[in-house]
Amino acid sequence: MAGLPYMNSYKQIESEILSASHIVITSHKSPDGDSVGSSLGLLYFIEKLGKKAVVCHPDAAPDFLQWLKPSSILLMSAEPEAVKEQFEKADLIFCLDYNGADRIGDMQSLLEAATCKKIMIDHHLNPQDFAFITVSETDVCSTAQLIAELIEQSGHSNLLDEKIGTPLYLGILTDTGSFRFSSVQPRTHELLGKLLAAGVQHHLIHENLNDNNTAGRLRLQGFAMSEKLEILENYHVAIISLTNEELNKYKYQKGDTDSLANLALSIKGMKAAMLFSERDGIIKISFRSKGKENPVNLLAAENFNGGGHANASGGMSEMTMPKTLEKIKSLIPKYFHPDTQ
Repeated sequence: MAGLPYMNSYKQIESEILSASHIVITSHKSPDGDSVGSSLGLLYFIEKLGKKAVVCHPDAAPDFLQWLKPSSILLMSAEPEAVKEQFEKADLIFCLDYNGADRIGDMQSLLEAATCKKIMIDHHLNPQDFAFITVSETDVCSTAQLIAELIEQSGHSNLLDEKIGTPLYLGILTDTGSFRFSSVQPRTHELLGKLLAAGVQHHLIHENLNDNNTAGRLRLQGFAMSEKLEILENYHVAIISLTNEELNKYKYQKGDTDSLANLALSIKGMKAAMLFSERDGIIKISFRSKGKENPVNLLAAENFNGGGHANASGGMSEMTMPKTLEKIKSLIPKYFHPDTQ
């Protein structure tokens, strides 16, 4: 069924939902606004259709998303046996916001062992061919937008309400950098308008996202920008690096560093920004860039076991922080043109 025209796929997905008896919704490890938002939006939509579903994620959402009350999500990191039981009982599994089974961490073996139908709904490049139905739209800004499209194109826009729409709005908002990225389309705003008309209170979503800083998070961000920001002027690239000791000093919590790469990218004239943060002996890397002429997904994929979107990608390094920084600085001339003025 992979490769069906998307309009027909949405009706087929509706049919699969209505005929299933045990639906499991999955998304990628290290959850973000889009993975949590699309998962909960789909869950609430399925429930509105009169069916039951359960969301299983590899690990917990960061603190700044807890206002969505994702407590109903089963976590592989906390309840592995319960998650295993859900996979074993499933007769339909949704794969949201990831393009390959290796993106769901410790749930990968459970997904690969499941013999039921799988439906992938995603917007990342190069999807693997493992699903019964694949909706892969790489030009769309977020998986949350695709879930909104599913509701619309399957003929159920009348079911949209604040409960369904809030996580979907949140997913679109966060994966577009508050609607600033080039992936935002006229259709994005059309669907956002439908969510607002359904009762979504967008101002409260912005407040819940932006007005929940801890003192430690603000101090960490201040330290990162004042002491750990390095600008390679000739290439218009900004680099921030944070060691495990530095994170612990500011009582790091999951999600505290999420905005740092975008903050560095906001510096006038920057083409790209990179955040290197050390956690449990691994350097996690966030790459951000501007414009089609400055993609970072190839840099991530070819050198740091990562990938993603052209202007927003991730990767990792098992080398020390000094060695990792040495490597990225040696690679920047290959991927970014120097200032010739």
